[in-house]
Amino acid sequence: MADKNSIPTKLIWVDLEMTGLDPAKDLILEVAAEVTDFDLKTLESYETCVRQKREAVVSLMQANIWWKDFPGNRDEFLESIVEGRPQDRVEQELIALVDKHFGAEPAVLAGNSIYNDRMFIKKYMPALDLKLHYRMLDVSSWKVLMQGKYGVVYEKKEIHRAFDDIQASIAELQYYLDWFKNNKG
Repeated sequence: MADKNSIPTKLIWVDLEMTGLDPAKDLILEVAAEVTDFDLKTLESYETCVRQKREAVVSLMQANIWWKDFPGNRDEFLESIVEGRPQDRVEQELIALVDKHFGAEPAVLAGNSIYNDRMFIKKYMPALDLKLHYRMLDVSSWKVLMQGKYGVVYEKKEIHRAFDDIQASIAELQYYLDWFKNNKG
């Protein structure tokens, strides 16, 4: 890991779609990552489904009421996990992405409610976790601040697909940054 005082020049946005929110029992279904600079320009993207046993995924989905509200997503995941990449391969591909773009620079994880994704990374992709800086850029923290202090509400579609969710998180952060730029003083 890089020196804690190193100044990052890029972010690695990660979004995971899982069977639920508990890393102790739930499984990762889909992973997307996007490396951006601080102007939020995309440098490289990555997206894949993770191979999982269908029976285990169905059982976990049935235990989570959330999946009843997103039957299209549920059905797509159930089809794609059989053809997905093995989790250890996904981890190695993500490590290669981090190494390519960050080298000795701190790889700051970014996203919405990113702490939960980080807990899944810590459990299921521990070698990747070791490559990530302890600091994270969580857009949901911006949301709390903007709503509570300034009354600024950003409406975002709930898509719940990893790549689309990253795009939505980047757009949300850009919205807040633009708000500050246009409301100086």
